[in-house]
Amino acid sequence: MPIRFGSTELIIILVIVILLFGVGRIGKIAGELGSGISAFRKAMNPDEEKKEE
Repeated sequence: MPIRFGSTELIIILVIVILLFGVGRIGKIAGELGSGISAFRKAMNPDEEKKEE
């Protein structure tokens, strides 16, 4: 049975996460996650780097 979250539940979860970690730490985590994803994409497609150059 899949769990479905409504908008109210998602807002409550977001507020709890912000209270636990703080806005600054969440920003750092999001930035690191984004750089990790871009590094993973570059590693998966090394031929694209050669095409851009």
